[in-house]
Amino acid sequence: MASYYVTTPIYYVNDAPHIGHAYTTITADAVARWNRLRGDDVMFLTGTDEHGLKVQRAAQENSCAPIEWADRTVVRFQEAWQQLDIANDDFIRTSEPRHHHSVQQLLQACYDNGDIALQTYEGLYCVSCEAYFTEDDLDDGLCPIHRRPVEHVTEENYFFSLSRYEKPLLDWYEAHPDFVVPDTRRNEALGFIRGGLQDFSISRTSLDWGIRIPWDRKHVTYVWFDALTNYITAAGYASDDAQFAHRWPGVHLIGKDILRFHCVYWPAMLMSGGLLPPRRVHVHGFLLVGGEKMSKTALNQIAPGDLVADFGSDGVRHHFLHDQAFGPDGDFSYEGMVARYNADLANNLGNLMSRVATVVGRKCGGIGPAPRPDSPLTAAVAACVAETADAWERLAPSEALDATWRIIRETNALLEATEPWKADPGPEVDAVLGDALEALRIVAILASVATPRGCEEVWRRIGMEGSVADQRLPEAAAWGGYPGGLAVSTGAPLYPRLR
Repeated sequence: MASYYVTTPIYYVNDAPHIGHAYTTITADAVARWNRLRGDDVMFLTGTDEHGLKVQRAAQENSCAPIEWADRTVVRFQEAWQQLDIANDDFIRTSEPRHHHSVQQLLQACYDNGDIALQTYEGLYCVSCEAYFTEDDLDDGLCPIHRRPVEHVTEENYFFSLSRYEKPLLDWYEAHPDFVVPDTRRNEALGFIRGGLQDFSISRTSLDWGIRIPWDRKHVTYVWFDALTNYITAAGYASDDAQFAHRWPGVHLIGKDILRFHCVYWPAMLMSGGLLPPRRVHVHGFLLVGGEKMSKTALNQIAPGDLVADFGSDGVRHHFLHDQAFGPDGDFSYEGMVARYNADLANNLGNLMSRVATVVGRKCGGIGPAPRPDSPLTAAVAACVAETADAWERLAPSEALDATWRIIRETNALLEATEPWKADPGPEVDAVLGDALEALRIVAILASVATPRGCEEVWRRIGMEGSVADQRLPEAAAWGGYPGGLAVSTGAPLYPRLR
């Protein structure tokens, strides 16, 4: 069984979850669900980044220890993902002992390879980024990302010799043209590498809340060796060699603001430690609100739970997967979300389910007929299934859902053309309704990665046994799987229309 290991970035524990975090996490969850349907041995990881100066300062401001602060704030992310039906297999916290052991083993491997050395460093440091900047990097003297003043820091640090990995990285990119997608982001990473790589600091002595350097306990490592290493910790590095060999390399989903660290620093660190770089890094743009990046200072962050209260988890998931193309920047609009919910979920999928169940109840005594092998829908549905699968393989959720929803439109068109609700019970009515039930069965499987709750309910209402999640592609989406003779049930609107 093939392994598929997919990750989100780990999120800063003292941030409040917002829809930007949700966008990446929902996408990773849908991709994980798709690969489970394919029969892969899937592992889906998310988690929180809990070390560093800004967490330590937040704890001090709240009169508690850093681990108490982390324990208190991590719950916000865990609850947000539960609200959105995120089915992660593991949730890693960088404060866990398993992670400390993994980070120290990777640090030691890189040190033993001669790629970590002690230097005195003087520079401009952004606490929010936990990164150093040059004067040229700054925007009117402020951090270019957080628009906050930087701090002047002088201290003895350990540095990772990134400069040694310019050629190995370029060679890797050439040998693996789909290592970073889309191409615009791949070219951005290559441009950074070709511009000349600078060694970067990996430790602090002025920080207590973090993982100690194994050969020099005065130093605490931060950010890159700590946060990035989470991906291999959860895969079994330093704890389960067989599991790690099965899981790694994995697939990362990240935002464009952390491209340099995941597409340059991270593969170099892994090479230094004698490990393979990730299989692929999928990079997406920002989810904008009113044309601006979400931030605390702009007061434009939107909590996922607020949207779940209005749209349900399926409505939130479907909007971010269908309306926000994965790759370029997207712009969130509440009005656009209402329009997508009403058009796709209420008017199309929900209405089709209601219409078919009602007519089966009236014309077939509530027992669903079998579909025709030579249905007018057969070829169109097969084409849509193939397009859906191709799009998910390319990590293009909006295209995948376009293809899946074409099945619903084709089925609605067949019903409009034949009007079985007006005809007398008989073979012709049975044939059309059997076709519609089969289309609903296939849609329930394909769309379950985006709208799992509604699709499980469709599965139940058309009389199928078990769970949609237990189906396996491609066999489950082949035409003819609805057996007929099953009790079809009606119920409340699957997705009540929003005003």
